[in-house]
Amino acid sequence: MSRSTELVQRFYEATQAGDGAGILAILHPAFEARTAPGLPCGAGGSFHGPREAMAGIWGPINVAFATAPYAETWHEATDGTVVVAGTYRGVARSTGRAYEAEFVHLWEVTDGRISRLHQYTDTARWHEALKPAA
Repeated sequence: MSRSTELVQRFYEATQAGDGAGILAILHPAFEARTAPGLPCGAGGSFHGPREAMAGIWGPINVAFATAPYAETWHEATDGTVVVAGTYRGVARSTGRAYEAEFVHLWEVTDGRISRLHQYTDTARWHEALKPAA
C-alpha cells in the first residue's frame, strides 16, 4: 500500500470515528474539494481549504445524517491519484430513515497531505432518506 493510499485510508477511519480534528490534520492547507451537485444540506459544489470543506460539507452533513463512507475498492493511477469506490451508509437524523448511496472518490496527495477530493455519489438516495415516511 502506497503512502498516498495509507493517508486516504486514514481519512475514512477518521470519518467513521467522527474525528473532525483527525480529518483536518491530514488535509493540505490548499485542500480543494468538489462534491456532487445536488448533495443535500448545501454540501454540493466546490470548497477551498480544510476549514471551508469542514464547514460546507462534513459539518452540515453530520448535522443531518449519522453517516460515513465505507471503501470497497482501491486503485492507484499512474499519476498517483487514489480512486476509491464504496458506499455511504447511514441514517437521516430527522426521519430515522436508513440509506445507502454508492460513491467514487478521486483523491490527490501533495507533500504528505490530502490536497484534493472529487466526489461522485447518488444524491437521490440522500434526499430520499430525508423525506418523512408517507
